[in-house]
Amino acid sequence: MRTAYHEQLDTLNLILGEMCELAGTAMARATQALLQADLAIAEEVISGTDKMTELSARAEEQAFALLALQAPVAGDLRGIVSAMQIVGDVDRMGALALHVAKVARRRHPAKALPEEVNGYFAEMGRLAVQMSENARDVIRSQNPDEAVRLQDDDDAMDDLHRHLFTVLMDRDWSHGVAAAVDVTLLGRYYERFADHAVLIGRRVLFQATGKTPEQFLEVS
Repeated sequence: MRTAYHEQLDTLNLILGEMCELAGTAMARATQALLQADLAIAEEVISGTDKMTELSARAEEQAFALLALQAPVAGDLRGIVSAMQIVGDVDRMGALALHVAKVARRRHPAKALPEEVNGYFAEMGRLAVQMSENARDVIRSQNPDEAVRLQDDDDAMDDLHRHLFTVLMDRDWSHGVAAAVDVTLLGRYYERFADHAVLIGRRVLFQATGKTPEQFLEVS
């Protein structure tokens, strides 16, 4: 019975890892559409949500099957509940990539971003993709140390987000209110994408150890 449970949980984690990979790919493409004002790529991201929806449904079905068929005890139940929470986190990451693509589409044929903030968003996009890949690897490995390290990437994303606001608040900003609103919203989308990757790390750590990152670091 326990062998069957672990095999099914491994299958669930593989699905969650694939979802993380899809979210990262979507954000990479959305960032490309944003920086290049590429309508075709933006439309590709916007219309390409079926696979994520399919995987999300499969993951939830697998989680419910584990609950119904395996009679999980406390530690097992922790793993299943955490996995179900991860489904929500990855779904949200995919939705945030979709929001970025929609901004690129709305402003086409113009670029949504003023030239002076392109570098910030190129780096935020790179970090977002890296974090989705790290989240995928953490889900698959269940490695507590790697799960905690996701916070380091989030700190880098937060720094970029703060610096972005110094550009927006500069008295020399000459791009008007609409551009400022776009930049503010887009910065928030990338920041929240990173936050959900960190939440995945927290949930995997709880799956693996029953501890929060703070508790884990205290005894490490």
